[in-house]
Amino acid sequence: MIECREVKPGILETINSPEDLKRLPEDVLPQLAEEIRRFLLESVTKTGGHLASNLGTVELTLALHYVFDSPGDKLVWDTGHQAYTHKIITGRREGFARLRQLDGLSGFPSPKESEHDAFGAGHASTSIAAALGLNSADDSHWAIAVIGDGALTGGLALTGLNNSTLARRRFMVVLNDNGMSIDPNVGTIARHLSNIKARPSPRWINRLLRGTISRVFGGESWFRRIYEKTKDSIFYFFIPRRSRGVLFEEMGLSYFGPYDGHDVISLVRLFQRLKRIDDEPMLVHLITQKGHGYAPAEDSPTKWHGISAGTPLLVEDDSIVVPSDNERRSVKTYTEVFADTLIELAGKYPDIMAITAAMPSGTGLKKFGEIYPERLYDVGISEEFAATFACGLARGGKRPVCAIYSTFLQRAFDQLMHDAALQQLPVVFALDRGGIVGADGETHQGVFDLSYLRMIPHFTVMVPKDEEELRRMLVTALTHREGPSAIRYPRESGLGVPMPKEIRPLDIGTWEVLREGNEVALLALGTMVPVALEAAKLLEDAGLNPTVVNARFVRPMDAGMLLSLAKRCRLLVTVEENTVRGGFGSGVVEHLSQQMGEAMPRVRIIGLPDRFLEHGSNRELRERYGLSPAGVSAAILREVESAEQRLKIV
Repeated sequence: MIECREVKPGILETINSPEDLKRLPEDVLPQLAEEIRRFLLESVTKTGGHLASNLGTVELTLALHYVFDSPGDKLVWDTGHQAYTHKIITGRREGFARLRQLDGLSGFPSPKESEHDAFGAGHASTSIAAALGLNSADDSHWAIAVIGDGALTGGLALTGLNNSTLARRRFMVVLNDNGMSIDPNVGTIARHLSNIKARPSPRWINRLLRGTISRVFGGESWFRRIYEKTKDSIFYFFIPRRSRGVLFEEMGLSYFGPYDGHDVISLVRLFQRLKRIDDEPMLVHLITQKGHGYAPAEDSPTKWHGISAGTPLLVEDDSIVVPSDNERRSVKTYTEVFADTLIELAGKYPDIMAITAAMPSGTGLKKFGEIYPERLYDVGISEEFAATFACGLARGGKRPVCAIYSTFLQRAFDQLMHDAALQQLPVVFALDRGGIVGADGETHQGVFDLSYLRMIPHFTVMVPKDEEELRRMLVTALTHREGPSAIRYPRESGLGVPMPKEIRPLDIGTWEVLREGNEVALLALGTMVPVALEAAKLLEDAGLNPTVVNARFVRPMDAGMLLSLAKRCRLLVTVEENTVRGGFGSGVVEHLSQQMGEAMPRVRIIGLPDRFLEHGSNRELRERYGLSPAGVSAAILREVESAEQRLKIV
């Protein structure tokens, strides 16, 4: 037993581990919760990060760590962007000064960072399956999945619930129900949870009968089994149909709730009672408020979900300070240009439909939905469903545009291949956040999409060099009816180039020469096109005169231009913000080796290394991995010098 110590003002400074937390008396936990909330507000607004989601999980996190014993008991955080309090309690408070910064604290749970992070996270809906696996591996400790109602819309989460009977002992799902993912939740699950919250079910019946069995029959397993077989009938009789947690009960989980997720003392006592029931899987339903304790975040949780560094903590004249840098920039982001262009085209083509997987704000489609509400489909956190649903729309004669972050589209790989490409359906996939995405780190970097898309037959894969070319690519994709198309663009502002009113489509499979030169040719994609142009200037100072090509079509390539360059240049250099494994550069080598054999020139592939990229700013990561003008030019000079040395030896 850990003894309680005297509590002094400034409790948070004394908490460096779960053991420190357990020494506190229950009655000071509300004060600690408020100190943590204040710490999060002061810290995250300086560094940037996920704010509203973490303000809503302070009390439930404290209660879990107060009652259970991490790292022995495994706390598995779904998605992980709500685990900041968990990081604070487990000794990482001082690291928040460098949250999500290069070589600093990750914004998501990471087993590499702490033994208290039982399972890595970043993508949604994984926690229940992971916790079931941990439980099946060792049921001598608790395995607890903490999942939001938004993540519960994902198919993987529902599959986890469906397999809850795999749990042996000491398994719990904590449902953090705030009615939100990033945007408000949609679908049948959300409506079911709303019904439960509206008319709470009388769980006291179940508790009363369980307690009676334990006292009168001494917990005899045979009588317990009889009760378990008949309890459904009891609940169906006593509980109104639309208010019970029957969905979870039918999946094999004992349902408890709903409870106030911000009453920390009551939560501690609840978990203490539930901890004694270790022989059945259970789901504990907690009602929380996203942004709890900070009025602007409570009122606009989507705006305060993720904030940039330097966001002010101000509310003036009852107006909310929007946590973004929109006011400080005059150039639209690629996301905004995509959304505006789609709205413009939708006015001309009534068969255009837009699909998002729980990210209408992040993908820009919220604005589209405000203008064309009947033509926007938000399908929740279910990228696989979104892709196949879009294929069904295409098969039915519509022009679907499916906007999904690059890192999340990985989850729909089979649908891209089996449903879209195999049937050559004209679905447009808009890959937002393609390339380096910065502070969100290794779980969110969109650096594999060119590799996994390039290998799929019938796909057209495009990467714009600027926002005007993005507009042209969207028109190109919507008028291409012979298979699926993918347009990959970054999480950045555009270059501020002029955008003519008329949007002209591109000829599919054509590249663009931006700078004529000789002997060396740089074939660049997307964000690397301006980098290649700047590198060419540096190379010119060093005595080289390189050609620079905007290789905007990854598939199909401009075979004619590629062969022409290969015949007159002694060195081809590909530059891409994608892994070097299987990306654009690999495609160039494959094509030339097939067409030219041993006569092909040297090809130098410049891209990202064969690893998961850490968090940091886009600029820092590009400099670290040689994707700056100086880095690209230096790599080319080394290649040229190496070739000259080989010639001297020969």
